[in-house]
Amino acid sequence: MNTIVKNFERHLIEDGKSIKTIESYVGDVTGLIKYLESMGVEFDGTLKRFYITSYKNNLIENGYEPTTINKKINSFMSLNNYLIEKGYMNEVVIDLRKDRVKIATGSEHQVEVFSDRLVERILFYIQNQKKVRLRDRMIIQILMFIGVRVSELCDIKIKNIDFLTGHLKVIGKGGKLREVPLKPEVVESIKEYLVVRNKNPYRDSEYLLLGQRGAIKRDAVNTLLEKYTRQGEFEVKLKPHTFRHTFCTRLINKGVPITTVSKLAGHSSVETTARFYINSSK
Repeated sequence: MNTIVKNFERHLIEDGKSIKTIESYVGDVTGLIKYLESMGVEFDGTLKRFYITSYKNNLIENGYEPTTINKKINSFMSLNNYLIEKGYMNEVVIDLRKDRVKIATGSEHQVEVFSDRLVERILFYIQNQKKVRLRDRMIIQILMFIGVRVSELCDIKIKNIDFLTGHLKVIGKGGKLREVPLKPEVVESIKEYLVVRNKNPYRDSEYLLLGQRGAIKRDAVNTLLEKYTRQGEFEVKLKPHTFRHTFCTRLINKGVPITTVSKLAGHSSVETTARFYINSSK
């Protein structure tokens, strides 16, 4: 990790930011630096406005949602302020009013969902063990059938899986705990993965999902979904939040009470669920 990024991370810790916020900020900044490196620029602590606008345009061209891009802009603003405070630079190069992606009036609460046909294609595709490894099949099933946020997915602990009742305890925003049911095929996928997981050097970790460096992070999930989007030649980019939107929308379309959907999704209120999914499921 870049020394400046390490110091920025330490600054966020000392500032009392939550673990999730720190991971998000550091991940966003690391993504920016990797982009600059791919363009032949070695980041020395000086942000230039051109860097931000170029990277934002790259994100837009690659289909990132406005909310995701705007979150990254907030992270860069925090970095900009830190670099000024530490003397790396002396000007603010980010203008939140200009740099945030505008969302068209009337579409603020429209969400992207997978069509029923695409859902079936995805589910058939992940059955091919020659193309999709056991862990990744399980990840996609959890995203599809439980609708967890990507941060919640990465935080799943083995002790929170009840194989007897087929339920999973999910730690949501603000540390709120909710219990969600697991489809039988998800339970079976988890059991199959645990056998393979025992061969991982980090098998003693409390976290369910492991990679080559231990518990996997959200970036790894995004990367594997991007890989399967290409390999499976899906017409829509596979993204964690689109799985979540699809999960909620499909439940409402099937007549599941909105209060139940709200609880399963871990929303702060039923109003949140209604605002995002009633229009999308008409």
